[in-house]
Amino acid sequence: MTASRFSLSALVAALAVALLAAGCATTPEPDSVALPYVRSFSWNTPGDVAPAGWKPWTFARFKRPTEYRLIDVDGKTVIRARATDAASGLVHPVNIDPTEFPYLHWHWRVNELIAKADNTKRATEDAPARLVVSFAGDISSLPMDEQAFFGNVRLVSGQQLPYATLMYIWENRVPRGNVIPNAHTSRIKMIVAESGSEKLGAWQEVTRNVYNDFRRAFGEEPGRIIAIGIMTDTDNTRENASAYYGDIRFLRQRVQPPVVPATIDIPTPP
Repeated sequence: MTASRFSLSALVAALAVALLAAGCATTPEPDSVALPYVRSFSWNTPGDVAPAGWKPWTFARFKRPTEYRLIDVDGKTVIRARATDAASGLVHPVNIDPTEFPYLHWHWRVNELIAKADNTKRATEDAPARLVVSFAGDISSLPMDEQAFFGNVRLVSGQQLPYATLMYIWENRVPRGNVIPNAHTSRIKMIVAESGSEKLGAWQEVTRNVYNDFRRAFGEEPGRIIAIGIMTDTDNTRENASAYYGDIRFLRQRVQPPVVPATIDIPTPP
């Protein structure tokens, strides 16, 4: 790998996902709400402390961290994220077989888009809301330039990049469902889970088939899922952003919408 490719911006981007994998070697204690065990935000008391099972995810001393706080919304505890020229997240280690639990289900709310954000361009790669999924795999099977990139990240940060990472993002312009490649490595792909301003200001329920998304993005079978993270970031555009995250679950089957009974017209008695 050339020195020009491993620039400071590349290092910062790589460190973000490198630290996402930190501490993922062990399986977390079970959460009785959902299988296979992502600790629920709603089981926490509102306040400044990190939610149980999650830990702060920061990746550069010169980057201002995003503010994450447990708050009450309509009687349920959720995470509120606020970023002002900032980038950091929360991460939860897991040990999940995506062939057994292929569906990732979550709720989020974004009130405003980041005006200058465009995730197809390196200089403006910000998003008001992201879910980040990291996968295990055989790094020695990657092309030599990718192995060199991984090695440089490990040398500088002391952390190992995950074999592959999917980021589900709320984008400004790119249509929902599109895959956006990362500017620094082929082992990070962004999938547009929501786009544009139509659904701003209201809670959105999202379900993605992570198994299928991985195969489409990387062209191979996924390994085990080793971490799930959330991130609201504005460090490239230096703007302000806020988002709200509800409980996150991996499921065997897609969540079905509630069945609304048909209206029955009852004739008026004579």
